[in-house]
Amino acid sequence: MTIIEVDRLTKRYGDRTAVDGVSFTVDKGEIFGILGPNGAGKTTTVECIEGLRVPDAGRITVTGLNPQEHAAELKERLGVQLQASELPAKITVAEAMRLYSAYYRDPADWRELIEELNLTDKLTTQFRRLSGGQKQRLSIALALVGRPEVAVLDELTTGLDPQARRDTWGLIERIRDRGVTVLLVTHFMEEAERLCDRLAVIDRGRLVALDTPAGLVARVEHGQRIRFRPSEPFDVAALTRLEEVASVDWAGPQLVITGTGNLLLAVTTELARHHVVAGDLRVEQVTLDDAFVALTGRRPMTEGD
Repeated sequence: MTIIEVDRLTKRYGDRTAVDGVSFTVDKGEIFGILGPNGAGKTTTVECIEGLRVPDAGRITVTGLNPQEHAAELKERLGVQLQASELPAKITVAEAMRLYSAYYRDPADWRELIEELNLTDKLTTQFRRLSGGQKQRLSIALALVGRPEVAVLDELTTGLDPQARRDTWGLIERIRDRGVTVLLVTHFMEEAERLCDRLAVIDRGRLVALDTPAGLVARVEHGQRIRFRPSEPFDVAALTRLEEVASVDWAGPQLVITGTGNLLLAVTTELARHHVVAGDLRVEQVTLDDAFVALTGRRPMTEGD
């Protein structure tokens, strides 16, 4: 069952086209990711879905509703965590939950949400005194208090340390387990690969791919990579002539070889012919990072960025 439909969405800011004819659908019950580098048009796309921005062209429906024509009704079905959401510095967790609950006709029990998100001991804590991970958990609670059918989470884990990020991933999976469809905006490859059932890759305002994470990885032509430090100099042209080898490059003192088939056997056999030992040998499989570079020509953000 399709719960979100985006058809040829276009949004311009003056002479700049932020979103250029983007189309995709989101099925009920899935975690659907919108993946792309900073400035790709991800947030603008989501803001049009939420009804915060008016598209210049195209059509959007969310749970069968037009975000512009049915804003009040959609508010009851859509839970939103904005990319740069901030609360008043001195508002407490309990005060924020009561305030947001008042916006809905049939809100969830916010005390249960707070308990589920491990914030019960922070009820009287002011927003400014929460850690980054606690602020993110509070933002999730606020997005869920209206019992939404769809939760939109925009760059939810940006700025979090690795452990807080992984804890937040577990929360997102539990949101889906509650029966909520999740629309997740991210530029972290590991996050997208871990959480998303399907991904829309957007770059420079255009949709460049729509597939499962595994499907995107399978599009990369050369699915294996070998790294090693040769024990002595030799003519690397001998490796480029191997049928299994697609490319040979230097990365500092290491050789990086990509290819297909029985690449490892072919390379090590050729090295043995030249009496070369492969030191610090590593065999890698293609990842979503590699697929992202192949699709966009850009280096993805990683957890340490």
